[in-house]
Amino acid sequence: MKKGRLEAFSDGVIAIIITIMVLEFKVPEHGSNLETLIPLAPFFLSYVVSFIYVGLYWNNHHHMFYIVDSISGGVLWANLFFLFWLSLMPFATEWMAYNHFAAGPVAVYGLVLMMCGLAYTLLANILASHCGKNSELAQALGRDWKGKASVVTYVIAIAVAFWMPVIS
Repeated sequence: MKKGRLEAFSDGVIAIIITIMVLEFKVPEHGSNLETLIPLAPFFLSYVVSFIYVGLYWNNHHHMFYIVDSISGGVLWANLFFLFWLSLMPFATEWMAYNHFAAGPVAVYGLVLMMCGLAYTLLANILASHCGKNSELAQALGRDWKGKASVVTYVIAIAVAFWMPVIS
């Protein structure tokens, strides 16, 4: 089947995810000076980090689907699995910010990032398998050491969150 609807749907979901994250900013109720923005610092920092992650996934998703001509039902389901985990970013981002980077919310944030990484890797592998081992995508993915290393890094960061959430 053709890939156009999957790309359009994914782009729409990712745009909504970014929109939901920015809507979590609440305007200070009292005061018009810059000091009233200081309590928003954790939300801004969390938003920037999450925006970068979502942006990286969107960019990589775009490049991955750009080089393929068709998709399969398995690719559709793997893409939905990836978008499911990505859609949890606004929740994890806000919970982490609201609790000023406390251990539990930081660990959950790391878990969501790890699952996004695993889901994206699954999607890439299913798509590469659909395209064939000699396809441009399969060759571009290679052994995907960066994808595997990022998942290991997330696991470490989740564990570290319980001792040093800021480092995590």
